[in-house]
Amino acid sequence: MAQQSETRTPRPKVEYVVFDMDGLLIDSERVYTDVTNELLAPYGKEMTWDIKAGLMGKPEREAAAHLLSFFPDLPPHFTVDHYIAARRTMQDERWPTVQPLPGALRLVQHLHRHGVPLALATSSLRRNFERKSSHLGALFDCFAGRVVCADDGLVRAGRGKPHPDIFLVAAARFLLRGVGEGEAGEGQVSEGEAAERAKGLVFEDSIPGVQAAKRAGMSVVWVPDAELLAIGGGAAPAVETPDLMLKSLEEFVPEEWGLPPYDS
Repeated sequence: MAQQSETRTPRPKVEYVVFDMDGLLIDSERVYTDVTNELLAPYGKEMTWDIKAGLMGKPEREAAAHLLSFFPDLPPHFTVDHYIAARRTMQDERWPTVQPLPGALRLVQHLHRHGVPLALATSSLRRNFERKSSHLGALFDCFAGRVVCADDGLVRAGRGKPHPDIFLVAAARFLLRGVGEGEAGEGQVSEGEAAERAKGLVFEDSIPGVQAAKRAGMSVVWVPDAELLAIGGGAAPAVETPDLMLKSLEEFVPEEWGLPPYDS
């Protein structure tokens, strides 16, 4: 797995950037964890990080079903629908409290100020995105509406991360890049489309997100939660490893990727 070190690895020159949101730009993963464990606590259950690692980056309903599969002895009323509805009510009260993670505001504003094409690709529902972002205009206004959410109808059902579709849609629809469709290495991806994909850089915090970016044929910077690494959940498949792993967006060096350096 590529990491920052004394020896700098040559990087492709980046022309556009696509960001994930939850756990990368904002501290919303904290809300997901707290609310879920408050709902499970009356039944003596807890979503530990080894469980949560398998949920990150997945669409809402798929993630909920995966979570509840660990607790088959919950009462009959505690269905996926019940969990999603109860969680949504509690989360809606807390989304206005989420804040940017270290380095996020500086990086996004810097790229925006220098005219680097930006898009956001999130597994969040549109309603949740609006609630998480409405009080953080300094960060999200930089995307100027170039946002793909899980329920926008732009990504086919069942094709969420780790499939590459959401990043390809973001690049094609909002950044007007000729990236085509399909996974990198498949026959229908032309040389020109592969070249366009290689000009993109994705920032992600989840393993499914890393896999999606690599399957899209883009470079990816992985910024995993420290808790994920602590449980040994920091290993992506060998053929889909991130190009760079950072502890924080604060560590990112734009000029290593052909992007404008930070102003001194």
